[in-house]
Amino acid sequence: MDFRRYFLWGALFVSGYLLFLQWNQDYGTAATNKTVATPNETVAADSDLPNAIGAQGTTANAEIPDQVDKVAPGQLIHVKTDTLNVAINPVGGDLVEASLLQYTKTNEGKEPFVILDNGNERIYVTQSGLVGRDGPDANPEGRPVYQTEQTSYALEAGDKTLDVNLYYTDADGVKYTKTFRFTQGRYDIRQLITVDNTSAETWKGNLFAQIKRDSSEDPSTATNMGLQPYLGGAISDEQTKYSKISFSDMEEEPVKVSTTKGWVALLQHYFVSAWIPEQGQKVTLQARTNNGFNLIGFTGQAVEIAPGQQGTLSSTFYVGPKLQDQLESTAENLDLTVDYGWLWWLAKPLFWLLTAIQSVVINWGVAIILIVVCVKAIFFKLSATSYRSMAKMRKFGPELARLREQHGDDRQAMSQAMMALYKKEKINPLSGCLPILVQMPVFLSLYWVLMESVELRHAPFMLWINDLSAMDPYFVLPILMGLSMLGQQMLNPTPPDPMQARIMKIMPIAFTFFFLWFPAGLVLYWVVNNTLSIVQQYVITKSIEKGGN
Repeated sequence: MDFRRYFLWGALFVSGYLLFLQWNQDYGTAATNKTVATPNETVAADSDLPNAIGAQGTTANAEIPDQVDKVAPGQLIHVKTDTLNVAINPVGGDLVEASLLQYTKTNEGKEPFVILDNGNERIYVTQSGLVGRDGPDANPEGRPVYQTEQTSYALEAGDKTLDVNLYYTDADGVKYTKTFRFTQGRYDIRQLITVDNTSAETWKGNLFAQIKRDSSEDPSTATNMGLQPYLGGAISDEQTKYSKISFSDMEEEPVKVSTTKGWVALLQHYFVSAWIPEQGQKVTLQARTNNGFNLIGFTGQAVEIAPGQQGTLSSTFYVGPKLQDQLESTAENLDLTVDYGWLWWLAKPLFWLLTAIQSVVINWGVAIILIVVCVKAIFFKLSATSYRSMAKMRKFGPELARLREQHGDDRQAMSQAMMALYKKEKINPLSGCLPILVQMPVFLSLYWVLMESVELRHAPFMLWINDLSAMDPYFVLPILMGLSMLGQQMLNPTPPDPMQARIMKIMPIAFTFFFLWFPAGLVLYWVVNNTLSIVQQYVITKSIEKGGN
């Protein structure tokens, strides 16, 4: 029966390898249809800001106040809503700080989680404005210093939106209004840049927006065994819905993709920032490194505004948690930044079911337990067939021992006799592997759900488990999982091959050690699954031993 040994070895290897891949995924895949960007096209070799491309026109209307207060270059403009607390630098009018008021930095503390940061620990900011022939951000003397009506804004209770307007007038008298529009309950920020061309010449420039980040570690996740989730860029265009670009890829080869739809994003564990240009207008998505910083953004085609006319260039910036409903409503395919891997088709329904159950039971741990019940119900007949076959092998263990003694070293005769017995008693010798193999896709999918879904971040269960997305601090669940595997083995027939027997004995120890660092929610799933399997297998085994079918 060597084929059973090889099959078991292969199944264990594949399962272990897939688990390891999900724990430390290689997200560094290059964008498709990418080309190297040249300095004369979309990037400047010695600057963070892009240069100009193309030609395209648009117009709109806006009213610009005659007089506003000037903000000192070192003074930030603060904006607070029910979801965000952001800071805008008047130099360039960039978003340089953002805290998520509904998400804490640690499970125990009350300090909001900081995503955009311009401090000592990391540089992670956005930059946006106008470049090109007349763009104020292309001025070699420095970026524009905007003025504003006040230095502190707040979304009042009952208000749906909040507009924060920044103003700048260049040396030619052209007036610029940069508006950030915040919406109650949301993390997407609408940006409108209005150009009032009061000069005597046609104004020409390009809209750009980008995310700038150093390569410091992701603050939103703790490193386990030296492994951590993906930190890097992503691009979506007409040909590729979702493509990752790691920091190393950006450094190795700049990326330029021309498209009329899509977005650019920077991903970290549970959180994302993304720039979404106006869909339907041709833009160039780009990613590169410059002076040690990773830059990912877009540049629009040139816009011409006649003297006496106004034009508005718009885009959207998302900064916040990976909430699938908000991401999906913000931009097409943006919800793919919640990366469930190649089993997304199974992970998405699992997440939907998990969320639906949690909305009723109001506890993510209980929801996971009920997910196990649902999965066991779906695979009940398959598991029952497998357990009956194993119970029969256990029942006919003495007969198998007699055959081994009868045929001695004649392995061919022994195999023929065993196969004859299996056929007569309707025993499938491979059925013991089926429950694990069938449930492995569900297990891997749930792994992705627990690792990627921000809804489970800091979600408590009961007693000492106060974060289902983190490992069990006392390793109780992994130990219970190992004991449950041992209990299952006690109900299984002893493998006739000594090598198989040794492998089976090692499995509970190996899996217990491996699961020590897994999210508590995932281990909880496996403990409950094993427990229900033991109950089902015990009932079937006792029935077979008493002469049942």
